[in-house]
Amino acid sequence: MARAPLPIGTWGRIHTRVEKTDEKGRPTSHRAQAKYRDHDGKTRPVSAFGKTKTAAETNLLKKLKDRARASQAGELTAMHRIRQAIEIWEEKFAELVAGGQRSPSSLDTYRRSIRNHVLPALGEVRIGEATTPRIDSVISEIKKRAGAPTARTSRSIISGVMGLAVRYGAITVNPVREVDRIEHDTKKLPRALTAEEVQLLRKHLRTDERAVRADLPDLVTFMLGTGVRIGEALAVLWSQADLDTGKVKITHTVVRITGEGLLRKTTKSRAGQRELGLPDWTLAILRARFAAGARLDEPIFADTLGGFRDPSHVRRSLREALAPVGSTARRDLGLSLRAARRESAMTRKDVAQALDWPLTKIELIETGRTKVDRELATTLLRAYNIRDDEAATLLAQVDQAAAPAPSDTLAWITSHAFRKTTATVLDNDGQTARQIADHLGQARVSMTQDTYLDRKSPNPSATQALQRAFEDPDLP
Repeated sequence: MARAPLPIGTWGRIHTRVEKTDEKGRPTSHRAQAKYRDHDGKTRPVSAFGKTKTAAETNLLKKLKDRARASQAGELTAMHRIRQAIEIWEEKFAELVAGGQRSPSSLDTYRRSIRNHVLPALGEVRIGEATTPRIDSVISEIKKRAGAPTARTSRSIISGVMGLAVRYGAITVNPVREVDRIEHDTKKLPRALTAEEVQLLRKHLRTDERAVRADLPDLVTFMLGTGVRIGEALAVLWSQADLDTGKVKITHTVVRITGEGLLRKTTKSRAGQRELGLPDWTLAILRARFAAGARLDEPIFADTLGGFRDPSHVRRSLREALAPVGSTARRDLGLSLRAARRESAMTRKDVAQALDWPLTKIELIETGRTKVDRELATTLLRAYNIRDDEAATLLAQVDQAAAPAPSDTLAWITSHAFRKTTATVLDNDGQTARQIADHLGQARVSMTQDTYLDRKSPNPSATQALQRAFEDPDLP
């Protein structure tokens, strides 16, 4: 009976022999050799050398593993580790990015999730061992530690990797298909600024030194007048704005890519390429900026050197400008709670595990980006084993940080709220969802309706329509 061939990408028994000797007949070089079955199905001898038998065998094993890794692009098996499949999947996604079919920011997000969550949990698991229960358990743990959005991103990555494994013949069914849906808290309803809030906001930004230094008043006005994303607003060049006709072309967005810095790239979909008209109050601001001195090849909202601004930095400046007066006390409280945690020799991960909280919750508390009440603070202080006298001091800080401030009414506003406000104004004016989606640069109308339109306003025409449809004059 014929011997079964070696599986592709594997090798047989290693044989070692003396290759050279010195004058006294002592071995000085060894050759290690094994048969390796390449991706094309042919079995070839592979050799490596070393001063000792062990060194030769070690060098050969490294050579064989490198050869197997190089041939992975042709095929995966159930014995390959998921880490190896991830490398192939990531390379293919990077090719799509290079071809303009995927966004570089998406690749950046995926790489971060792979590095922080997917590889630590599944990297050394073999493809054939990646069952639905195991993957379901991993995704549940990621949700518990990092939250539902990160878990959804990780699930998408794992699904793509396992789908690739199916196409490459390593498995027959994608095990992620049957993984339980990622449930999360009810999504917040879209909220738009009222006319009064818009006036209060613009007045506040004009009188706030931090906002003026960050050039926020004009930028916010531009975003309210156009409904563009913050990255799109920062990518607009003066050459794209026609101040005579009152129109502006939106073609690019600014993103930060790890290892590459700020990048001005085309919008992620064809729907994002659009020309928008400018309201008179927005146009007046642009004309004033242009009259103060501008170059056509520079961004309208440039940094101090005339270059592009980082969207993340602008968002942070907006948060700081809109933070309530009490936010200084809130940040101080966060620093105090961080110091208490460190004195107890606990990491953020330790606290999250002990209290069964997402890791991000600890970070938000310690950076002063979320309000802390007495109940939450008491829970933390118990976990840190803080003495009663120290606890009393910290709880007094909690009360001070929770005190209301006049600008609290603006604290909820984010850069995306301007976009939702523009959409809601157009909706109230009677424009169709398709028209609003085109203005916002969105391909899917359902996204516009579900995420961007504030639906709190009553609809009297609905009452009138129902009355006309079902009114029966013969009934009392």
